[in-house]
Amino acid sequence: MDKPKHHILVCCSYRQGTPQGVCHKKDSANLLPYFEQEADDRGIEGVLVTSTGCLKACDNGPIVVVYPQNVWYKNVDEAGADAILDAIEAGGVAEDYLLA
Repeated sequence: MDKPKHHILVCCSYRQGTPQGVCHKKDSANLLPYFEQEADDRGIEGVLVTSTGCLKACDNGPIVVVYPQNVWYKNVDEAGADAILDAIEAGGVAEDYLLA
């Protein structure tokens, strides 16, 4: 596997091996295949999508973090995922979803 250009981390609220918390309850796990398929459909190369344990920002979930830019996003749904991928393609950030 080549080193990814963009690593998208999606909080799936795993704590002690089981999904819990806000992000999980808001179906964050469904964002994983959505990000992967959309990145592939758009031809964005070098994207790796990974689920995470709790990222400790539950009040703003689902939380998505994009590295290496270290940009944190809040309340991400499919529209937010599209905005994040648009931002990746444009070399910017999805302002409407930024976690301040």
